[in-house]
Amino acid sequence: MGAKQEPVEIYGAPGSPYTRKMLAVLRFRRVPHLTQWGGRPAAATKIRPAPKVSIIPVMYFATDSDVKEVAVDSTPIIRRLEKDYPQRSVIPTDPALGFLNFLIEDFADEWLTKSMFHYRWAYDADAKHASPLLVFWHDATLDAPAAETAAAQFADRQIGRLGVVGSNAVTGPLIEESFARLVDILDALIMREGYVLGARPSSADFALFGQLTQLCQVEPTSYQVAQRRPRVRAWVDRLEDLSGLEVAATDWLAPDDAGAALAPLLSEIGRVYVPCLRANAAAIAAGEATFETQIDGKLWKQDVFPYQAKCLMEIRAVYDALDASAQARVNDWLDGSGCEALFDT
Repeated sequence: MGAKQEPVEIYGAPGSPYTRKMLAVLRFRRVPHLTQWGGRPAAATKIRPAPKVSIIPVMYFATDSDVKEVAVDSTPIIRRLEKDYPQRSVIPTDPALGFLNFLIEDFADEWLTKSMFHYRWAYDADAKHASPLLVFWHDATLDAPAAETAAAQFADRQIGRLGVVGSNAVTGPLIEESFARLVDILDALIMREGYVLGARPSSADFALFGQLTQLCQVEPTSYQVAQRRPRVRAWVDRLEDLSGLEVAATDWLAPDDAGAALAPLLSEIGRVYVPCLRANAAAIAAGEATFETQIDGKLWKQDVFPYQAKCLMEIRAVYDALDASAQARVNDWLDGSGCEALFDT
């Protein structure tokens, strides 16, 4: 069997937004895959080496040798799958719309995860709800005492990491206000054609879906917020498995409609995510350990996040790779949204 024909292996957990994102992509694209619940292989082997960064999902791809190729970062994995499996693409064919897809996917992966982490661990009731689920998602055979101990230890560790995503007493209300606005924005977008970028799902849809599986299905407090817009919760349920959805090349959002349709979402990205990206990158360049910025006239302060400095560089690189015509359309769509500041030096 050739390397491409062997199933992709994915090791993850139901409580991981990125596991859910990648599984939904694999199902929609009808890519043969094997799922192992429990996070990651029990031990690295010569055939399945350990990833450089210990995050999930861990995915293994067949090679021309016995040694599997390991990968953990969902966005480049999706682009790798596009090359290996060209059918049922999740990347818009129009280059300018493809840039917006990349930007929205990054926003979901890097900003909306702040909402997920905040709602999961900032409230005691939510933390007590999530921690045993996370333990049993990893190992359903644990007895009650062992599970209780593991849940308490895991909750303590994660609550202590709230500052990593920027959640604190000052920023918490900003995170929650942004999530509530996003639910309203998605409700209107989904009503148009069924998905964010038209009548077929994109990688941006699946990135939003991954975070919303937790925010709309797991965390009690954010669930109550999302219930104001039941269409969004229903959309999340549907995206779990779109393997039976038939799609056409014409199902993408028409470029002439993209600006108006996506304006509210782009404005939300420019309002909250872009200021964080820029301030974080500037602080890292200056060798600082924390950064501050203003969102809605309020202070946002957190530790620097090196990976998100890389995200800003990638967004700029994707934009720079566009031809002049596509860049002009992107500039027109982003004008006045706050996202145009992504390209300020």
